[in-house]
Amino acid sequence: MTGFFIALAVSFGVIFVAELGDKSQLMALTFATRFKPWPVLIGITIATGVVHAVSVAVGYGLGAALPTGWIALVAAIAFFAFGAWTLRGDSLTDEEKKKAETTDKKAIIAVGVAFFLAELGDKTMLATITLATSYGWFGTWLGSTVGMVAADALAILVGRALGKRLPEKTIKYGAAALFAVFGVWLLVDAVGQLT
Repeated sequence: MTGFFIALAVSFGVIFVAELGDKSQLMALTFATRFKPWPVLIGITIATGVVHAVSVAVGYGLGAALPTGWIALVAAIAFFAFGAWTLRGDSLTDEEKKKAETTDKKAIIAVGVAFFLAELGDKTMLATITLATSYGWFGTWLGSTVGMVAADALAILVGRALGKRLPEKTIKYGAAALFAVFGVWLLVDAVGQLT
């Protein structure tokens, strides 16, 4: 096996396993109950590709040191805001609901921004940095990105199945609670890194 394929295989396996049960996989499940699956997957893929490119650059080129504590703190605040926004909710007419379901661009942006913030300083980012110090940059980037997107695609399938069976109010409260959990998770992580 060449270095590229080793980096690809190892990065895919490590990140796929690390992503199982991770907050961003739970986010994918939550977003999949609100949006169509393709925009969610596209948003995740774009955010993951960018974050993992940064991770590989840091790990491969610089050695490793982003101020992840401060990034986690900003992300925690953003997730508390997402939770409050979800709870507040919006009242839509039937026409607006139909339009919201077809507005893929807004879903891609919302999911992409949320995932970008959640992944900065996350264990999968740190794992990618670490892998990039030992393996080739391109194989590590490709493997880690595909591994994470594959794990999150599983969550999207589960989220879509739940979204069709649960009442809208349950989804709203559940999504708000999950965003609050992500916020607390990120806040605890930030405090741990900053102290």
